Amino acid sequence: MAVLSLGLSITGCGASADDKTGGSADSGPVTGLRIMVPNSPGSGYDTTARTASKAMEDANLARSIEVFNLAGAGGTVGLQRLVNEKGNGDMIMQMGLGVVGAVYTNKSKATLQETTPIAKLIEESEAIVVPKNSPYKTLQDLLTAWKADPHKVPVGGASNKGGPDHLTPMLLAKAVGVAPKDVNYVSYDGGGELLAGILGNKIAFGATGIGEVAEQAKAGEVRILAVTTAARVAGVDAPTLKEQGVDLVFTNWRGLVAPPGISDEKKKQLVDLVTKMHDSKQWKDALAAKGWTDAFVAGDAFATFLKSENDRVAGVLGELGLA
Repeated sequence: MAVLSLGLSITGCGASADDKTGGSADSGPVTGLRIMVPNSPGSGYDTTARTASKAMEDANLARSIEVFNLAGAGGTVGLQRLVNEKGNGDMIMQMGLGVVGAVYTNKSKATLQETTPIAKLIEESEAIVVPKNSPYKTLQDLLTAWKADPHKVPVGGASNKGGPDHLTPMLLAKAVGVAPKDVNYVSYDGGGELLAGILGNKIAFGATGIGEVAEQAKAGEVRILAVTTAARVAGVDAPTLKEQGVDLVFTNWRGLVAPPGISDEKKKQLVDLVTKMHDSKQWKDALAAKGWTDAFVAGDAFATFLKSENDRVAGVLGELGLA
């Protein structure tokens, strides 16, 4: 538990790689691709999907990608939509650890095992963050108050139960001697609402992806008390939990899946497209700008990883009494 890297309708017609409107990663830019984001604008998934879309287009790998949001139930509303799009090779969904957990905590009928895994893209540290005028100047200040009365020290995150922003304070609580059931967790619908909650002092601290608060920290609007990765995050002036005596490492991850039942040809086209994007200068520049860690795994290897994450998350949620 101390080290945990874990770094949801309109049916479209899939076009084959030979279709003039479909394109292919080898014959020319892919067209007609839609990327579903299963939560709100401004969220980590939304940022990742739009960054990937821009990188594909700027590298001339795809044209006119449509990114759209379908929020609800921790991503499982979007997951159900994706599963209903069986055979549609022109749609992919941005997802990650949060959707894996939400399948269990929301008792989703649709599962990730039904989807076609395309690729894992990134890993990202979570951040323990407070408003600039917070009385908690250090992590130890915060933990002292939290352990004294968890209910009076609410923590917010942009995840429903089972997502990374929810698992982070639960695992942190377990590591420092706070009962997870006593944690006063406030769920926000996306990173934008969470940031407003932090800046408005609606919560004592937030747990969220580093990319969603790094710029605000540089601007002096918030203070990052700790990052959850094993090593410090480049460009972020904050120590790790480990450096501050907390035996916990936690990494979030994000990737892409397609509907079930797509053709082998379409699966290869999508895997090739995302692989070429990963190798592009545009994507490498985006990784550096966002503070994301490259964690690219594609195709069958990602399918194997996804299965192991499903099993791992189920175990963690069970141990914490959350599933």
